[in-house]
Amino acid sequence: MTNNNSNKLQLIYIFPNLFTAASAFLGVISMLASASGAFEKAAGLILLSLIFDGLDGRVARMTNTTSKFGAEFDSLADIVAFGVAPAMLFYFNIGHSYGKLGSLLCAMYVVFGAIRLARFNVMIGVSEPSVFIGVPIPTAAVVVAMWILFYQEHTFMHGLEWTALGGIGILSFLMVSNIRYPSFKKIDFKKANLIKILVYLVLSFSIIYLFPIEAGTFLVTAYLFYGLGRGIYNFVIAKTHKNLV
Repeated sequence: MTNNNSNKLQLIYIFPNLFTAASAFLGVISMLASASGAFEKAAGLILLSLIFDGLDGRVARMTNTTSKFGAEFDSLADIVAFGVAPAMLFYFNIGHSYGKLGSLLCAMYVVFGAIRLARFNVMIGVSEPSVFIGVPIPTAAVVVAMWILFYQEHTFMHGLEWTALGGIGILSFLMVSNIRYPSFKKIDFKKANLIKILVYLVLSFSIIYLFPIEAGTFLVTAYLFYGLGRGIYNFVIAKTHKNLV
């Protein structure tokens, strides 16, 4: 009986790591799709990888099987699925046309994403739970995937590739910045107006259902520039206050 219980316990610890492995696996398949020119498929695989990445931590907490191995494995999977895969998607779709500049920006995205993950790991338990310091790398990956889908969907974007180059450069720096972004993991539903939240969610999902690419691109881009705008505003206010003092 003891051996059976021990085996079951070991299987339970393996279970959440299967979701992490699936996230990394989808990231690799996304890279292969990007290399073959299947950009919509590659972007979709990155978004699907995000779902598995969200499940691994939740499953681990629900089954009380969180471990140091799981945390390290999750970070390594994230750099594949949300670092290298989006960079390859961007490079094969847009970046390759700009030679060394395109290569540099894609490499910068991966390196800064790795720095963002390392900083997140060392700040666990120290940073505020209600905010992210810098753009999380999964969010950055979703931004890249949605931008590419939008670019593929709308031909009027062709000829404006320089905006995407600037965008991925800004996105890379935002990952390692000290700009605070709201985290929706710690929403206090007891204090929140549940009816109002429900109405907003229904409206949001309705718009996403009608215009999935356009609405998704708008939402992630708005989130990105919300934090940037608030950071600039707080910097200006703090500097003004310092000058007055």
